[in-house]
Amino acid sequence: MSEEKIIVGLDIGTTKIACIVGRKGANGKIEILGYGKAASTGVSRGIVTNIDETVNAIKAAVDEASAQSNVDIKSVNVGIAGQHIKSLQHRGVLMRDDRNKEISDEELEKLRLDTWKINMIPGEEIIDVIPQEYFVDGEIGTTPKGMLGSKLEANFHVIIGQNAAAMNILKCIERAGLEMDHMILEPIASAEAVLDEEEKEAGVALVDIGGGTTDIAIFHENKIYHSAVIPFGGNIITEDISKGCAIIRRYAEDVKVKFGSAVASENRDDELVSIPGIRGRAPKEISFKNLANIIQARMEEIFELVNYEIQKVNSQHKLIAGIVLTGGGALMKHIQQLASFKTGLDVRIGYPNEHLSEDSIKELASPMYATGIGLVIEGIARAEYQEKMERAKHKEPIVVIPHKPVEEEEIVEEQPEEPTRRSRRQKKEGEKKHRFDLTKIITVFLSEENEIKE
Repeated sequence: MSEEKIIVGLDIGTTKIACIVGRKGANGKIEILGYGKAASTGVSRGIVTNIDETVNAIKAAVDEASAQSNVDIKSVNVGIAGQHIKSLQHRGVLMRDDRNKEISDEELEKLRLDTWKINMIPGEEIIDVIPQEYFVDGEIGTTPKGMLGSKLEANFHVIIGQNAAAMNILKCIERAGLEMDHMILEPIASAEAVLDEEEKEAGVALVDIGGGTTDIAIFHENKIYHSAVIPFGGNIITEDISKGCAIIRRYAEDVKVKFGSAVASENRDDELVSIPGIRGRAPKEISFKNLANIIQARMEEIFELVNYEIQKVNSQHKLIAGIVLTGGGALMKHIQQLASFKTGLDVRIGYPNEHLSEDSIKELASPMYATGIGLVIEGIARAEYQEKMERAKHKEPIVVIPHKPVEEEEIVEEQPEEPTRRSRRQKKEGEKKHRFDLTKIITVFLSEENEIKE
């Protein structure tokens, strides 16, 4: 793909809508040209609940990103999440016409596209189809391209969502005056931003704790084996604090971000925060430990659900690399300790700065922008793949353009040896004629010599 190709990622989250403009640099790193964000008031738990408010927020974020990057944004790669998302495994089969012909990219793509045709429950649709592993004549082969065989098979990870939820996102994009390049599952995008190949090979669970949902993607041997969305995130913790401490939501969010902790035992009873009262009422004092107790109770519930999803596949694929936490919720104090205690796995916080160029905006090197940056990375990868398939599609006709009329080629193909036999016969007759003429010359020469001697 051309280095000048600009890709835009649009993260439609529950708490914020972020638009990030980037491109692939010469060193393979992502160069961020600009970004914009706006408060998201029309999305609940990853699902659009108010079209007008969501459209206005998208326009605000896109306009800010466009002004900062000096790019006229026309199309975007959009993330999708929500509790309606689920996944399944599907095995596709393609019987080849010619087993002696090398397997091509077009055949692999045909096998993938055929998976989009499987029957769905009414109201559901396929969001994405991701290849896991290929088999040629029953033998596994990670890269079947160029191999020979009569039967090509593949395992696919199929991501499914509600048709209405996907259509509402598309409607918001179109009403904002944009086009949609791809719709990408958010945990897949986040994984591209914060995971490396070694972790995917060893086995790792990506846990993206957002405002409305907690997204999970589990990898092993560089393949995605499971994805899920838990309908709880940072917002439900804010609601718990608001109700438990009897304070308004705005103050609850502030104390959660500034003073919150996921482990109550790490706080003292004498540490207090004062919350202003409403309309002249006396301020309220909340201890850090009580605040942490509320947060810990909800975070333990979230990690129990995460552990449940991990156990679905952990019996077959051990997660040697443990868990990588990302998203805005990953910034909570002491969250690593709690996640490790509840799951029994190693835990680290995932930052997207590894894939960013050195001159990129420093603010974006934060877990809360992992999804947006991942949408840019995944958008670049899919654009490169599309260009590759276009080149492969036009490569065959360019190579085999005939230089002779079709009728002449058909005659030659039907009787390929006849011209050869005639040419050989003519050559033999020519050789005979040539020998006859030489004999005659020698005879005449000898007879003339004899006459001179006499």
